[in-house]
Amino acid sequence: MLKVGGSVITQKKKPFTAKLSTIERIAAEISGARVERLVIVHGGGSFGHPLAKQYSIKQGYSGKRDQLLGFSKTHEAMMTLNKLVLDALIQNNIPAVTISPSSCVVTKSGRILTPIKAPLRELIDKDFVPLLFGDAVVDAELGFTILSGDQLAACLAEQLGAERIVMGIDEDGLFDDDPKLSKSARLLAECTLHELKEMRQRMKSDNSADVTGGMLGKIVELIPAIERGIPALIVNAAKPRNVYKALKGEKVTGTIIQK
Repeated sequence: MLKVGGSVITQKKKPFTAKLSTIERIAAEISGARVERLVIVHGGGSFGHPLAKQYSIKQGYSGKRDQLLGFSKTHEAMMTLNKLVLDALIQNNIPAVTISPSSCVVTKSGRILTPIKAPLRELIDKDFVPLLFGDAVVDAELGFTILSGDQLAACLAEQLGAERIVMGIDEDGLFDDDPKLSKSARLLAECTLHELKEMRQRMKSDNSADVTGGMLGKIVELIPAIERGIPALIVNAAKPRNVYKALKGEKVTGTIIQK
């Protein structure tokens, strides 16, 4: 399982702006790694987030009809970004096939409710590479919401029995403080499940989702998969060859989290 963060493949401060050279490089690294039975998930970055925020999609349907159009616009933006990723993968001889979460995933209060492994297994068994993304999806309680790529990747890893999860972000891994704000922030090369849970509690008590560079959401989503014995490796996908090394199992700067 490979999750590539939206902050890696888009310009955060420029809505609807993709980092095309980065997308191409990562696609080339994936191709070069020649990994069998791979599933790829990517985030939304500056494509999905602005519209989701503008129309309050994550909070659910409030009865305002403009939200319905906002849902469609958010999904359209994600499909636009996904097309760029898909094109790069295909151009690098990767038989990727997009599966749109909005067409097959139902959540309940923001959590995935429906198993979706069957079509993915069929594709994987035929040597395709399923490509999914964070998306606007229907929700049994809220009407609709935003399904993060992090939750999707971790859930699919569990459902499919993945050997491991590679999380490509825009930092070198998991730090004990926010590396964007603190020069003394220390990279954690290894982290146990117990330590991860302690970090989650500490971040909650700090009342900030950004205390370690926006990692709280990723930590929360990774815990169930790690509890099932699926290790996660967090690497900086913005740096050349890191994705390649992570997929090949070579030594790479990052954080390995395991039970």
